[in-house]
Amino acid sequence: MADLSRRRVFTGAVALAGAATIGLNPVAAAQATRQRTGAQNAPSLDFGDFPVVARVRARRALEHLRVLSDKIGPRIAGTQGELRAKDYIARVLRDLRYQVSLQPFPIDDKFLGSLRVGKDTWQMGSSPQGLADVTREGIVVDAGDGSAVPADVTGKIVLIAAVTNIADAYLTAAQRGAAAVLIGRIGPDPLRRLSAFSPTLPTPVTIPVLGLAQVHVERLRERLAKGTVKVSASTVRHRNLTSCNVIAERPATFPNRDNKVVMVTAHYDSVPGSPGANDDGSGTVLCLELARVLRYLPTNKAIRFALWGAEEYGLIGSRYYVSQLSEPDIKRISGTFQNDMVATAYDPAHIYWLLSVDGANNATTQAVAAAAKRLGYEPRTKGPVARGSSDHVPFHEKGIPAANFSWRGEGGPALLEPTYHTPEDTIEDNISLERLQVSLELIGSAAYDLLRH
Repeated sequence: MADLSRRRVFTGAVALAGAATIGLNPVAAAQATRQRTGAQNAPSLDFGDFPVVARVRARRALEHLRVLSDKIGPRIAGTQGELRAKDYIARVLRDLRYQVSLQPFPIDDKFLGSLRVGKDTWQMGSSPQGLADVTREGIVVDAGDGSAVPADVTGKIVLIAAVTNIADAYLTAAQRGAAAVLIGRIGPDPLRRLSAFSPTLPTPVTIPVLGLAQVHVERLRERLAKGTVKVSASTVRHRNLTSCNVIAERPATFPNRDNKVVMVTAHYDSVPGSPGANDDGSGTVLCLELARVLRYLPTNKAIRFALWGAEEYGLIGSRYYVSQLSEPDIKRISGTFQNDMVATAYDPAHIYWLLSVDGANNATTQAVAAAAKRLGYEPRTKGPVARGSSDHVPFHEKGIPAANFSWRGEGGPALLEPTYHTPEDTIEDNISLERLQVSLELIGSAAYDLLRH
């Protein structure tokens, strides 16, 4: 007990000294020494932790997330949703006095669709082999898995959705007069909900064919169970698209002979039909909140925030960014903290994973692990573990220390929430403020530690 009391006194003294040095309210600094919400252990904070953990606020980040997820909604690469998000992110970072640059790059056409059902409109994918840029209205006919499409569906909109669909059922429906076909996917695993998609058809047809998420199928069938349902199905081919990375930098406070920089990153686009609250609105707003907190703190390295476009179509934004770096630019980067899905409310996803491409430690995983220990979160973290599939990959391929940080299931980083990539990835259904706060504190403390040394 005596040792514990001495440690508390010492920690409190460091907190007050730190507060005086960086202009932090002494009360806020002292509160930072309390055990963190969600932490298993009491903190033993370093000097540089105080200005981060005393200032970061998940609720502030949530204000940005309401704009991205609720007001803008799905942010499909190159479309108006992503462009509106890009403008919002750039404006926030400029208001914080960062040097903001936009890095546009071309991307492939996107085939999207929408279904208007009563007062509701659902976004989804459409088939490149179906008819684009049209709207068809009609009464819905539920053909189950497609094995028994009625002989005459002239002017009807045919729904085909089962765990296993008949492969050529869409073609049969088209030949029998369907105005449009809705192909839905239903997962065999109750813990895995399936997303909207753009169906690939072996044989092209001259009617619109849309790809529904599992929740769309369920909602549509609920309405059909109550009676006749009339819908309006539209398809759009988005051509000549440009996506964009948003880069914001603040120079080092002190002379930096090697001109080093630390990067904190996330992708801001989402998949068709999904408002992308956790994937990856959460990582995006983490960057915006840390940009607010770190903007005036003294550093020995430059801080650079990067928000990637078009991640969901193959890490296109981050790959483009890295491809434009010169060898001296590459050597400047001390570490890249990639944040992807950092706030899920899914209860089993209670492990904060440190994911490097090769499973080895590097400057970023070491910094986060050390921060977790200092803040008392260490039992909730695992890693480093080998995993790609996010924007840390292009950096790793160039020899830059990089890792992805994310909440996943205890059994492994492949255990994602059931609402992953679905229309149900909303703030209400899939965001935990407590986990977002932990993510903010861990990445903020780790990045600031790397920035100071």
